[in-house]
Amino acid sequence: MIYKFRVILDTEEDIFRDIAIQEEDTLEDLHNSIVNAFGFDGLEIASFYTCDDEWKQEEEIPFFDTGDVPGEQKTMADYKLRNILDIHDTKIIYVYDFLNMWTFLVELGAVEEPENGVSYPDLLFSHGEMPANAPDADFGGKDNESNSFDDLEDGYNADDLGSFDEDNFDDLGLNDSNWS
Repeated sequence: MIYKFRVILDTEEDIFRDIAIQEEDTLEDLHNSIVNAFGFDGLEIASFYTCDDEWKQEEEIPFFDTGDVPGEQKTMADYKLRNILDIHDTKIIYVYDFLNMWTFLVELGAVEEPENGVSYPDLLFSHGEMPANAPDADFGGKDNESNSFDDLEDGYNADDLGSFDEDNFDDLGLNDSNWS
């Protein structure tokens, strides 16, 4: 079967790509298709995130194994599309380039028979031009509350930190047992 996805850049403008890919392909294959469809060079770190129907982020599925024990953490290459997405679980979040945070909402729109003579993955439709820079993410909270230091009631004053010996971390009051 063929999975048809709409991949939407998380921005106010309508920028999306429709991609058809085989259900036996992996999340890594979908990652590569998204990178190509949006014109990225593919040199940046990326992850998928499972999510609920309201796009609430859940489990991370990274491109690279970032676990403490090599081979212990599953990566995009370990997940076949048909094992993680279906007609009931249709949404997944994709983040490319963690410095710029290009964030995409990926939704399974159809599951169909493959077409004769078509090579998959296939870019079906492209709408909107990519901006030069990633859209600003809104990290403000439920009511767009500001998290800026400038908005603190009492303000922020570096002099309030007091003095400490840079070579003696005991002055910071850190408990070494928390760092082992």
